[in-house]
Amino acid sequence: MPQELQGKRVAILVAIGFEEVEMTKPRAALSQAGAKTDVISPMPGEVQGWNHQEKSDKFRVDRELSNAKPEDYDALLLPGGVANPDTLRTIPEAVRF
Repeated sequence: MPQELQGKRVAILVAIGFEEVEMTKPRAALSQAGAKTDVISPMPGEVQGWNHQEKSDKFRVDRELSNAKPEDYDALLLPGGVANPDTLRTIPEAVRF
């Protein structure tokens, strides 16, 4: 795959309840295309992924939401799963981001 996203930065905004595959597969494709991705979350440390109704892997948070600036990124990835967007829309800082 050509490096058509070389030099681009993508914020991956996650909270509670994101589907792991909806974060990992697009992240891998973005990285393969040359983009740098950062996992951003209102939760520090690690975030828990889900596989339908069961917990899956945990992922390191690269930057806490309170320290992230939208202008530092070229795109936003908002992984699905019912709880992730539902949680994020209740956090004003996430909505502004």
